[in-house]
Amino acid sequence: MVLSTAGASRTASAGPTPAGGETLAEPQPVCTVDDPRLAELSGLVTEGPPGASPTRYHAIDDGGGDTARAFALDPATCAVTGERSAPVDVVDVEDLGMSPDGALWLADVGDNTARRDAVRLVVLPPDGPARVHDLTYPDGPRDAEALLVADDGTPLLVDKTAGAAGVYRPARPLEADGPVPLERVAEVVLPYSATRGGPLGPAGARTITGGAVAPPGATARAAALRTYTDAWLFPLPADRPLTGDVLVEALRGAPMPVPLPDEPQGEAVALDGAGTLHSGTEARGMSPAGVRAVPGAVTAATAPAAPVVAQPAEVPDVPRAYPSWLPAVAGAGVLGVALLAGIGAMIVHGRRRS
Repeated sequence: MVLSTAGASRTASAGPTPAGGETLAEPQPVCTVDDPRLAELSGLVTEGPPGASPTRYHAIDDGGGDTARAFALDPATCAVTGERSAPVDVVDVEDLGMSPDGALWLADVGDNTARRDAVRLVVLPPDGPARVHDLTYPDGPRDAEALLVADDGTPLLVDKTAGAAGVYRPARPLEADGPVPLERVAEVVLPYSATRGGPLGPAGARTITGGAVAPPGATARAAALRTYTDAWLFPLPADRPLTGDVLVEALRGAPMPVPLPDEPQGEAVALDGAGTLHSGTEARGMSPAGVRAVPGAVTAATAPAAPVVAQPAEVPDVPRAYPSWLPAVAGAGVLGVALLAGIGAMIVHGRRRS
């Protein structure tokens, strides 16, 4: 199907115009992630006082290694300042969430080849043992990279389908001895975007790679789903508790786009208490992993006349130019070539000196 782009196109050089008429700021560099344990930064959350900027980031690496772990970062420098972990086996951790009690939710839901019989959520509380919840999809294995956690502890998974992305929630309360079946409760059809960047070209503008929920006590609250090129902010009601049902309802609404141009492989997104959107990218080639910020993004998305864009009534035809695993393989290949080139240069330099 051909989707009309009238009124929905966004350029990379200018963000949406909030109700006050000012243009939303372009992403501003915050810090570079130099620690090799986070070279494939894939999930990010903020921690801080209500209504304030973060005093700490928490982040996970794409894949996550063999056991569940998340790293605490200084939000000014991205230096690793701590670690929260548990001896729990994981396969492919792709996103990170946080519940109001400070527990970190690791989404072990990556499945590039769609072969996993079950996916896993690992909950790491500030104190005490980890909780493990295995989940099964009602419609077969799916590749997913986005997690949203409601205030009542209901997790939502959003798959990576670049058309109508499925939204899944547990069909019953989470149990340690699962697996718990998921149910498909909604789908998200992202509007058109012309923002440049990412590894997949036009298809990457509708490929959901991360999710976030603004923390309780924030000056304004929204849920975010990001792609390789943009973040889309779904306003949350201020007059109701944020339950799983309210979060599902919000994802059926009209989001506001926040362009995130020129991220080599953007897969992380977080919202803080002051209304700032934080985005993170993996390292690719000579471009390091890092975090950028868009101040005022959540405030703009929740304003009475916010420049939201309705989800298309029909699912657009999004050609899949590349298999879902290609970005990771291509990035690893480029990084390998760069390392070999550096080694070669060192050898040549050493021979010249000798």
